[in-house]
Amino acid sequence: MLRITVPRIVGLLALALLASYAFVLAPKYNARNAPEPYAFSGKAPTAMPDWLVAALAAPAPTDAATTPATTGAATPAATPTDTPAAVPTPAPTGGEETAGPAPAPAEPAPAPFPAPGGAFMGLMTKAGPYDLDPVEEFATAVKHQPNVLEFSVGWWDKRFDRRVFDTVAERGIMPMVAWEPWDFHKESKVDKLRGEQPDYALSRIVGGEFDPYIKQWAEGVKSLGYPIALRFAHEMNGYWYPWAEQANGNRRGQYVQAWKHVHDLFRQAGADKVVWVWSPNIDYENATPLDSLYPGDDYVDWIGLSGYYGTVGLEKYASFEQIFEPTLKKLRTFSQKPVVITETAATDSSGQKARWITEMFEQLPRHPDIIGLIWYEAVKEVDWRVTASGPASAAYAAGVAAPRYAGQWTVRSQPLLTVPPPATPPAATSSPSAPAPAPATPSPSAKPTGTTGTKPSGAGVPTRKPTTTKPRSSPPAEAG
Repeated sequence: MLRITVPRIVGLLALALLASYAFVLAPKYNARNAPEPYAFSGKAPTAMPDWLVAALAAPAPTDAATTPATTGAATPAATPTDTPAAVPTPAPTGGEETAGPAPAPAEPAPAPFPAPGGAFMGLMTKAGPYDLDPVEEFATAVKHQPNVLEFSVGWWDKRFDRRVFDTVAERGIMPMVAWEPWDFHKESKVDKLRGEQPDYALSRIVGGEFDPYIKQWAEGVKSLGYPIALRFAHEMNGYWYPWAEQANGNRRGQYVQAWKHVHDLFRQAGADKVVWVWSPNIDYENATPLDSLYPGDDYVDWIGLSGYYGTVGLEKYASFEQIFEPTLKKLRTFSQKPVVITETAATDSSGQKARWITEMFEQLPRHPDIIGLIWYEAVKEVDWRVTASGPASAAYAAGVAAPRYAGQWTVRSQPLLTVPPPATPPAATSSPSAPAPAPATPSPSAKPTGTTGTKPSGAGVPTRKPTTTKPRSSPPAEAG
């Protein structure tokens, strides 16, 4: 039998202290002092990079270079005989007036993006501009480079860093930033409290407390020299963010006031190369009415939507149109702005991802007012990645090969801001009835996880949004 002695007691205490340090104190210290995983190191530059100076000085691309082809035939290359030979101009005689030099031809207008009749296909990854390997993996798998890369930046960071945009634009990809007035580090683990961050109440934005930061960003975006898309305070019709009117002590009407306040500060700064993306979640029971949150066509360029097939709790199959059409119809009662699907993806839990993608590409051309779609290529609660499945990658590659997705973005592109109104649907026929639309669901970045007074119940429950989702210079710890 071991005797209890002083040396043994001291040894046990020392062992306990070492274990506490190794498993409790050290991890907390390292986490607190580790650099942000989604931020560039060093001082943010202010000057344009050399590649951008050269690109902006180059001739603007013509419409032909960016307009999707209507057939699969290649355009024949020009030959010397395609251009008539130059005819010599007779020398003027003494009795003739000589004309002055011909005026220089006007520079062609920047090509629209996407081209009319086309649509862009974009991507959102966990790391965004801080790690482009997933973007390259995706492009290789589907044989198509995304035209837009969406990433998130939280207001907690309190600085503008043009590198998050330049890193994307240099690759011929349009940056879209989800600009989020909150501090994701402080998000509550309690579902009904996730949107509670009084420091970021809408009243404080409207009251001007963030004006220095907003003006810094306006000047920074202006200095970029090329167009970007700004998805400000998205999914505002839910309850899971501090800018939602259902959360954080916010009041009805304050979201529109905050939107207009931010927009006006950009306008005053001359930051006119911004595509303002007003981006709710697809509608669901107990969501804030969309029309009450809309700032008006003078303040919005594109309308975005988040919606997924197969979020936790609603795995029953629902097609792209079944998910989005009910909300699209509501949007068209108050605006005809172009629509971008700013977040979407599909689960493969029942082996239906490839089917869902195939149907998505079949259904998209029926909606010419949808000018773009951004796939959420990440893992959180559900593996949304196209690259995780060979059949899904093949289905996406086949769909995106259509000519309408062949357009390209450049720093000289002009964002497309108008679309034809959606066609009137044909009258109902006696054909078998289609399955009822699936309940609308918040996107993975919204992730309802518990019960609240505003959350639907039963069949209408919005499905959970994965946590730690979207890339951000404020890292994607929870929600997006």
